[in-house]
Amino acid sequence: MRTLTIAVLATMGTVAAWGQEQAAPRLTDQQVMGHYQKVLQLMEAGGVASPELGRAGMPLVENMRGVIESLQFLGLRNPQMHYKFMGNLRAYLLIADAVPKPENYPAMAKQQLAELREELQLIEGYFLRQVDQIQAELRSPDRDNLKRYKDANATLAKPGAQNGRVVFLGDSITDGWRLNEYFPGKDFVNRGISGQITGQMLGRFVQDVVGPQPAAVIILAGTNDIARGVEPGAIQNNFTMMFDLADAYKIKVIVESILPVSDHNKQANPSYERTKQRPLWAIQEMNKWLLAQCDKRGYVYVNYHPAMAGVDGQLMPNMADDGLHPNPTGYRVMAPLVLEAIEKTLNPAKPAVKKRRLF
Repeated sequence: MRTLTIAVLATMGTVAAWGQEQAAPRLTDQQVMGHYQKVLQLMEAGGVASPELGRAGMPLVENMRGVIESLQFLGLRNPQMHYKFMGNLRAYLLIADAVPKPENYPAMAKQQLAELREELQLIEGYFLRQVDQIQAELRSPDRDNLKRYKDANATLAKPGAQNGRVVFLGDSITDGWRLNEYFPGKDFVNRGISGQITGQMLGRFVQDVVGPQPAAVIILAGTNDIARGVEPGAIQNNFTMMFDLADAYKIKVIVESILPVSDHNKQANPSYERTKQRPLWAIQEMNKWLLAQCDKRGYVYVNYHPAMAGVDGQLMPNMADDGLHPNPTGYRVMAPLVLEAIEKTLNPAKPAVKKRRLF
C-alpha cells in the first residue's frame, strides 16, 4: 500500500500540487460515485466535439464503466479500483492534449476538459484520503474497537438474581436498535458497532459479551463480511469460534438470520442499490449454514425472512429506507421475533414454537 501511495504522489507531480489538492473541496463516500458518473458524461461529450478523441478514448471509457460496476459490487472501500479509475482519466486527458482539435472546436468542449481536470483533482484527493484511512486502521492498536464499550462494561451493574440479561452483539443494525424503547424493562445490553465484520466481533467477544455476564447472547452478523468479500469459510470460522466461546462460558446462544437487502429505494440514492454488494444468494447460503449450526448445537434461530422479505426475496421497501438498515417499521417486526426466541432460550420448558420456513 505504501508503494502504491508513493507511485500516485509521483504521478501527481510536485509537492505544490499536493498542497493544492489539500485546499480543494473534499469528496465523500456519498458523493464519489456521482462524480464518477459525471466524468463519464464529460468524456462522452468530448468525443462528440472531437471524433478522433472519442475513438481514442472509447476503451478508457469502457474501462471506467467496469470500475464503477466493480465498486458497486465490492463497495467503495477499494483503493485499487479508485486508482484504476484515476489512471484511466489521466490517460484520457493526455490523449485530449495530444490529438489535433477541429478548427471549429467549441468553447463548451474546452470547458468540459477543464472540468475533467478539476474532477481529477477531487478524485486524487479522495483516493489519497482513503489510503491514509486504511493505513491508519492497519496501524491502529484497537482494530476491533474495544474502547467503544470498555467504560460501559466497567460501570454495568451485575445481572439480577433471575439472570435474564441478554447481550445483543452485532454491527450497525444492532448498534442502531434502541433496545430500551423496543424492550422496556428488560436487561438487554446493546453491544453493536457499525461497520464491523465477524472477525472484529470475535476479537471483542470476551470483553463485550462474556464480561457483562449475560444468560444469553443474540448474534446478528455477516452482512458486512459479504459486502467486503470475506471468504465464506472465514465467516463460518469466526461464527464457530464465537459459538465455542459462548459454550465454554455457559452463555446460551441465539442466532439471528442475516437480513435480506433490497434495491427498492435506489431511485432516491444510487448507493441504495444493495443486492450487487450483498447478493441475496450469498445471504441465503450463509443463513442455511447458520440454521444448520443452530440445529447441531441446540441454539434458537431467529428467521426474519418470512416476515421481512417480499416475493422477490428482497427486503420489503417499507422495512428499510436505504435497503439495508431497518427503520422503525422494520425493528417493530423484528422485536417480537427476538422476544419469542429469548423466551424459548431462557425458559425451554415452555411448549416449543413451530419452526418457520427458512426462505
